[in-house]
Amino acid sequence: MDTEPTPGDAIAIPGEDGARAEVKAEAEPSETAAPERPEAAGTGTGRVVDEDPAAADAEAKVTAHGTDADPEIAASDTEAAEVADSPEAAADAEAPEAAADASTATEPEADAKATEASEAATDPEASVPEATSTPEGPASDTTPATPATTNTPRPTRPGPRTWSSRLGLRRRVRGWREKHPVAARVVSWTVTVLAAAIVYVCLQMPTTLNSLRPAEFMRLPAEAIMGAVVLMSVPRRPRIVLAAFCGALTAVVAILNMLDMGFNEYLGRGFNVVLDWSLFGDARGYLDDTLGGTVTSLLTVGVVLFVLLLIVLVALAVVRLSNLLADHKAEASRGALIAGTVWITCTAFGLQFAGVPLAADHTAAIVKLRAQAIRNTLRDEAEFEKVAKVDAFGNTPGSQLVPDLRGKDMIFTFIESYGRSAIEDPIMAPGVDETLAADTKALSKAGFAAKSGWLTSATYGGSSWLGHSTTMSGLWVNNQQRYRTVMASDHLSLTDAFKKTGDFDTIGVMPGVQKGWPEQSFYGLDKVYNAFQLGYKGPKFSWSTMPDQYTLEQFQKRVHSKPRTDGKSLMSMIILTSSHQPWAPIPKLVPWDQLGNGSIFDAIEKAGNKASDVIADTTKSREEYGKSIQYSVNSLTQWLERYGNDNTVLVFLGDHQPIARVSGNHASRDVPISIVAKDPKVLAKIDSWNWTDGLRPAHDAPVWKMSAFRDKFLTAYGSTPHPKTN
Repeated sequence: MDTEPTPGDAIAIPGEDGARAEVKAEAEPSETAAPERPEAAGTGTGRVVDEDPAAADAEAKVTAHGTDADPEIAASDTEAAEVADSPEAAADAEAPEAAADASTATEPEADAKATEASEAATDPEASVPEATSTPEGPASDTTPATPATTNTPRPTRPGPRTWSSRLGLRRRVRGWREKHPVAARVVSWTVTVLAAAIVYVCLQMPTTLNSLRPAEFMRLPAEAIMGAVVLMSVPRRPRIVLAAFCGALTAVVAILNMLDMGFNEYLGRGFNVVLDWSLFGDARGYLDDTLGGTVTSLLTVGVVLFVLLLIVLVALAVVRLSNLLADHKAEASRGALIAGTVWITCTAFGLQFAGVPLAADHTAAIVKLRAQAIRNTLRDEAEFEKVAKVDAFGNTPGSQLVPDLRGKDMIFTFIESYGRSAIEDPIMAPGVDETLAADTKALSKAGFAAKSGWLTSATYGGSSWLGHSTTMSGLWVNNQQRYRTVMASDHLSLTDAFKKTGDFDTIGVMPGVQKGWPEQSFYGLDKVYNAFQLGYKGPKFSWSTMPDQYTLEQFQKRVHSKPRTDGKSLMSMIILTSSHQPWAPIPKLVPWDQLGNGSIFDAIEKAGNKASDVIADTTKSREEYGKSIQYSVNSLTQWLERYGNDNTVLVFLGDHQPIARVSGNHASRDVPISIVAKDPKVLAKIDSWNWTDGLRPAHDAPVWKMSAFRDKFLTAYGSTPHPKTN
């Protein structure tokens, strides 16, 4: 049965932390008892709890904030009170009180105090004296009397070393800040300025090297203004997550813009985030051949580390800036309003600096363009697959293909990077034009005539296989996905048309192929000689596995000079590689009867320029590129003079222009193409093309898309169209 308490009896009331606080019912406190603590605000029980003044003050602050208060403020106040009551805080006489409100301190001090208070509150070593009350009357059977221990703290239990170590580090940092306030302030603002700078640069990163100029970084980015408004309005934890994500995304966009710079410089187009990842393997192979394996490995590691470091740094920078905005919300709001007004004003009046608009939404525009490019790429895959199934000559019988070339010795040759710039650029043209004029005369003396025109290549600066497949398939193959689609199709290639007649043996000579080459089937080649099947024992010339002169001599010995016992003619496809970048070292012509196994080129390779020296010098690159084209054209025309016969028909062309650093930033994608033959009837068939006589096409000679050549060639030499549709 319940009974009413009498004076002197002890009553046990559970506290907020689960402990039992004992008080006397209607009893006056003794002189030795601990002082009565104020009523716990907000409990509604009318009870009292044991609490020291500092903790009471902290709890009062929490209560004053209410349930809707910022949890950061409440946690900071409460934890600061607990740190003030810990033995470590009592022993640290020089440290300011941890329970001080962080909002009244300077920025560096507030950060340190709030952080230390939070960790001290969770430190197992920090002890709080047990709350007790000493009764005056006899002790209850259920509640034994407890002696007063007001001034004796309860023994503490050692906690994990990690927490105490971190707390110690924080205290040392705080101590350094207090001893060196000016230096601490300088460091803090320096880090903040650097954080703002790295974010700003990433937001303004251009996509071409030509745009990498000061004016591009004098703009006011809309993304920064909008980001500031959003981040200062979000609570702490979501703000940190959102800031880190936005920072990482900004870094990724900047990295993709840097890739655009490289791709625009080398391939004349931006980086395709869907298709171009496979090209990094080719780029690494090129660097390995050019600079060596060690340098390539170091560069690879450096690039990977740079990418990871940039993403982390920008993410941390945005987090720091967002915290600063939240700590100074009033000032930040005014600043964002002013910046937004300036941006709108600059946009409305079209204000510019050095031709660049002051108001910018560069990153947002880039993201939008990339999203659109991804959609277009995915849509293009499906559409091109349908296009590849349509073929004007797909159902043409072999007997109706190239009847006017039966009995001819057909040779299709691609010269690496042989572009219009080699013939018309002021630096390269003089030497190349002189070579073409001299070779035209030499061929004429040997009984050959030539006609030349222009083709617009599907690629630029690299990816030669796209130029090869576009010329031979009659399809516009301008990306890797289209290339894979064409190679997997049964679309008729120009070389396969000769095989389909049944009157030609088809051979491929590919000194640049150093692995499996499944494309052989699409091109309809009976046999392919790769880099390891030509018997070469000499040195590599940078990326090129062997000099063009050696390649052509091996073609002569292994293929062209062999008697045709089956009565068939020969159709050959040859890829020459000596004019591949970096155009150092460049081989030189040697007597044809001294070529041997290629070891004669050892001394020439050692005496040549270093690739690293040529790559670093734009003018030198242009000069050496011109020399490499002269070497390749000379090798081919000398071979034709030496080994050509009355039935030889040579078609040679460039696969693409050289890189933009050599061809120029606004160079066309045009490449020269020539048809050379002794039989005048062969060239008479293309009189209607209005091509220029000789090996050098005139500036105003006809220009066709490279994909148009197959159908024009087949039609000119008597092929009858029999279309194949879906």
